[in-house]
Amino acid sequence: MYMIMFVLNNPDKLDDILIGWETIGITGATIFESTGIQRRRTAKKRIPVRYRLTPMIEHEEGHFTLFTIVQSEKFIQQCLDITEKIIGNLDLPDTGVFSAWPLAMAKGINTYTKE
Repeated sequence: MYMIMFVLNNPDKLDDILIGWETIGITGATIFESTGIQRRRTAKKRIPVRYRLTPMIEHEEGHFTLFTIVQSEKFIQQCLDITEKIIGNLDLPDTGVFSAWPLAMAKGINTYTKE
């Protein structure tokens, strides 16, 4: 079994990614709202509200980080292919980060991916 982690830069694409992954049989994922160090640094450099002349809402735009467990390396490649079809080449800036690694043990999950 393998863990997939995908940090999605564009939150508007979340449902597209989940639907795409479901087409290959992945029906479970854990989703976290997250932010990265660069976005955090940028948010801290913003001018405090009391110095603004026009009203603005303080908002630190974030990411979504998805975790899912899959049965085989085949699913890793399929998830990556679907993800890049939706997002574009992940080697480009401001797209996302996709990684996967083998699990020594996993318990408490359903075998929900189809071979």
